[in-house]
Amino acid sequence: MEEKILELIEQKKFGELKSLLSEMNPADLAQVFEEVAEKDLPVIFRILPKELAAEVFVEMDSDMQQLLIEAFSDKELREVMDELFMDDTVDIIDEMPATVAKRILKATDANTRRMINQLLAYPDDSAGSIMTTEYIDLKKDMTVDSAFDRIRKIGFDTETIYACYVTDRSRHLLGIVSVKDLLLNPKDKVISEIMDENVISVNTLEDKEAVAMAFEKYDLLAMPVVDMEGRLVGIVTVDDAIDVMKEEVTEDIEKMAAILPSERSYFKTSVFETYKSRIPWLLLLMISATFTGAIISSFEAKLVAFSGLIAFIPMLMDTGGNSGSQASVTVIRSISLGDIEFGDIFKVLWKEIRVAFFCSLTLAVINYGKLIIIDKFLLKTFTGDPHAYLEIAVVCLTLFFTVIVAKIVGCTLPILAKKIGFDPAVMASPLITTIVDAISLIIYFTTATVILG
Repeated sequence: MEEKILELIEQKKFGELKSLLSEMNPADLAQVFEEVAEKDLPVIFRILPKELAAEVFVEMDSDMQQLLIEAFSDKELREVMDELFMDDTVDIIDEMPATVAKRILKATDANTRRMINQLLAYPDDSAGSIMTTEYIDLKKDMTVDSAFDRIRKIGFDTETIYACYVTDRSRHLLGIVSVKDLLLNPKDKVISEIMDENVISVNTLEDKEAVAMAFEKYDLLAMPVVDMEGRLVGIVTVDDAIDVMKEEVTEDIEKMAAILPSERSYFKTSVFETYKSRIPWLLLLMISATFTGAIISSFEAKLVAFSGLIAFIPMLMDTGGNSGSQASVTVIRSISLGDIEFGDIFKVLWKEIRVAFFCSLTLAVINYGKLIIIDKFLLKTFTGDPHAYLEIAVVCLTLFFTVIVAKIVGCTLPILAKKIGFDPAVMASPLITTIVDAISLIIYFTTATVILG
């Protein structure tokens, strides 16, 4: 299909191209447009039907949107903006340079501009920033028949009609009624008799990640948003909730990999921007890793006498780091889902200690067998070493205690980070690995000092 479209563009068969594009899904069209040359993009966009063009415009990335906006006449820009829902318009303005954003605002009427500015005033991480002000509102004294009349009147300009919200004259949220409820009741039935007064709603300043989690918990298609006085000011739809989940997961993954979060896709991010997002953590981790070097240096004289111990340092550090990362990733995921709170820290700690005991015991026993059978007898690693069995004991005991300590560190640091206001994802693999590396070396050399003297 994509090859066919590009071929029609090259041959300038715009009539045939329009018929083909009109049958496609907006998301698929936006993907195809990424392959179109920049000079052809405005031409192809203009041949789309007006409503389809607006839907495709929303699905495009910000760079393509900016390119089209700069190519539009004021009339064309106004026509596209008029077809967009309020939350989509706000998202586009938020991602545009100031000059482009001003041009978009200029293309809207005074009432729309006022609502856009209200939505832009909400914090970026709040429910207010992702809500739309276009929804179906009903009154409790309406009949089912009059409710359908209102839906037909304003439904074309609302993002969803499946959930209708019942408000009083001051817009206070009283209840909710679905289109299914309306269809299954007589025309003369009064809304107050069929509406559900137990409405799940959120405040405008509620964290948008918490709102997205509520969609998953309650299986909602839309969530009403109220102000501090309980007045309905907008709704968040499920597509916006999915976008929030996607952003949060991406941000957590980047933080867990010691990368500063970026809002742009991989290929849309320049080399210098990628460098800037990675270098701060690399510098911090490099400097913190010097502590492990300092620990090794402090035991350098003793290592000369037992040089065979040096070969096991990488294995102990890696195993400790991996053990800590396992615990931290599990706990961070549970924190993000709301399964773990600060008050659960001792329950988490007790569980991880028990898990760590079994893991460390298994690793130590298997490692002991490996060192005796493979290293000592097959590879002859300890040939002529009078302290061979003591050194093996040091390695296995260190492994045992390192895994336990690593899992304790891995499970507690994210919870403590959340408590003091830091993102728990920051406490993932790189940072915990660095901390555990230093601890494992201290355990190793302390154990060696005690056992080997």
